[in-house]
Amino acid sequence: MVRFIGRNILTGLVTILPVVLTLYLLYWFAVTAESMLGDMIRMVLPEGLYWPGMGLIVGFIVVFLVGLLMHAYLVQRLFAKGEQILYHMPLIKSVYRAMRDFFDYFSPTKKREFEQVVAVSIGDTGMQVIGFVTQADMEQLPEDFREEGSVLVYFPLSYMIGGYAVLVPRSAVRPLDMNMEEAMRFTLTAGVTGTNKHK
Repeated sequence: MVRFIGRNILTGLVTILPVVLTLYLLYWFAVTAESMLGDMIRMVLPEGLYWPGMGLIVGFIVVFLVGLLMHAYLVQRLFAKGEQILYHMPLIKSVYRAMRDFFDYFSPTKKREFEQVVAVSIGDTGMQVIGFVTQADMEQLPEDFREEGSVLVYFPLSYMIGGYAVLVPRSAVRPLDMNMEEAMRFTLTAGVTGTNKHK
């Protein structure tokens, strides 16, 4: 009886939490944008012209414009200079670099070999592991870690944040017809979610 109740509670949490967290993230963005930008708009516009929701709309416009400007070489250079300042600040540099690397990995502007998702054969065992090619250029790796004909593959761990970066021979790597979102969801849930595409 206890096992039955526990199993159903767990199933309920697994079902509800992704929806709740997604909605909360959207709510947080909407409230933050409305609160911060709404006050700025009130200061600029004549009294009576402001209406609720303008801050959120301006927030989306700002995010869009930043994305648009980042395609310009001059803006990229200025942003890189600003990042260098953060990279020299104690504590902040470690947190910022980790977050930057994580989000860069999912950036749509980053084009990687094999479309990122691969299956790696483990010796002659017949076993295969799903991974993500993070570095195909050996020049980008530490000199003592380079090996001709190899690529760096990240293997995420199921049900937890973490994983291993492994240098593997190209001959052991096979591209998979999966996008990043599908592969990450499949791997992090140990295949429980299957490979159904979510539109």
